[in-house]
Amino acid sequence: MDSISTITLGISLVIVLACSAFFSLSETCLMAANKYRLRAAAGAGDAGAQRVLHLLKDTDRLLSVILMGNTVLNSSAAMLTAFICERLFGKGETVLAVSTGLASFAILLFAEISPKVVGANFPNQLAPYSALVLKPMIWVLRPVVWFTDLFVNAFFKILRIPVAAEGAASLTSEELRAMVLEGRHLMPGKHSAMLANVFELQEAVVDDVLTPRRAIEAINLEDDDQMLRQQIFTAHHSRLPVHDGDSDSPIGVLPIRQAFAVLREKDLDRDDLRALLRKPYFVPSGTPLLTQLQRFQETKERLAFVVNEYGDTLGMVTVEDIVEELVGEFTSSDPANTGRWSRAPDGGTVVPGSTSVRTLNRRLGTQFSLEGAKTLNGVILEALGEIPSANLSMKLGSALVEVRQVQDRVVRSVWIKSDFAPQKGGNTS
Repeated sequence: MDSISTITLGISLVIVLACSAFFSLSETCLMAANKYRLRAAAGAGDAGAQRVLHLLKDTDRLLSVILMGNTVLNSSAAMLTAFICERLFGKGETVLAVSTGLASFAILLFAEISPKVVGANFPNQLAPYSALVLKPMIWVLRPVVWFTDLFVNAFFKILRIPVAAEGAASLTSEELRAMVLEGRHLMPGKHSAMLANVFELQEAVVDDVLTPRRAIEAINLEDDDQMLRQQIFTAHHSRLPVHDGDSDSPIGVLPIRQAFAVLREKDLDRDDLRALLRKPYFVPSGTPLLTQLQRFQETKERLAFVVNEYGDTLGMVTVEDIVEELVGEFTSSDPANTGRWSRAPDGGTVVPGSTSVRTLNRRLGTQFSLEGAKTLNGVILEALGEIPSANLSMKLGSALVEVRQVQDRVVRSVWIKSDFAPQKGGNTS
């Protein structure tokens, strides 16, 4: 080493630090690279993305080569710094301390922090170039890596540390949903909302979207002829439930278009209407929405009656109800859905009491529990333990609620403000 000039040692130190910086940059950019974007690029024929994905298939070997290179080069940088300081300032404890400090500073600044910051900021752009250099290096160092892995695996066995198999980790539905929400800026807002709704649909059941029994537009065959004709000709749906005076026991579903054809040709005959009825389709309460959607596809049905454990009809769910959970509400002239959302001048929102808790949480950011009542009316009744009167105000969680209209023992209209913050000393109920 004495025969080597100080300038040569300095140049060697710069080269060693540069090589160490390459390994640090490669480690960061390869680990931070977006694998989904790389797969898309590789599928389009990008050779660089294909190289990166090939290396990432064996992460253990990749990291072993990078860390070995980094360790050897950083040790060499510390040794070269010590030699240069000894040449310039002589021997001694002070010189040794100074050379150690300078080596640590140089390694941290030029070989660790700076390249890793660059690699973290431009992972997908730099990863293909790093892979181009590392791929042949990994092949050359395979025997060394294999020998090193023997000791590593033995060390893990002694400490009883389980090693997960490559690729064993998988994304959960919550992680996938988070990815969709984080990538909203990359796609139209409607598309990202639909994708997020797909994940929420896994937790929803038919009880969350059903139309309550008392709100169902249905035909009662015990009504007079004029009433029946009026109901059929003014129906807002293509199919209507039919019963014999007991709305809890539907006897079938009437296709309105076929009923039109019969009534145009002759006078109303209840036996003719009964002949058109399709067998009612019942599903149990608590059926997951995704399961029910699949059953609708299998049975070719579009409407189902939801019953509880006692066989009582709770309400009705349709294919459209489930689809609305994915794409949003459709415009409807159904008189049962005349309640409209409206923004109040004071910043609150006036909503129908029949609004589902899921819809409120999604549109207003409220945090009502999905385990209890399914509608805002139910939440209010559960909180009070009695039927409220109009103009009653109360605080539910972080939301301020004011009952605007009560009819037939049901809360029809509610003013709600989800970002309510109570004033100190104030009474909100």
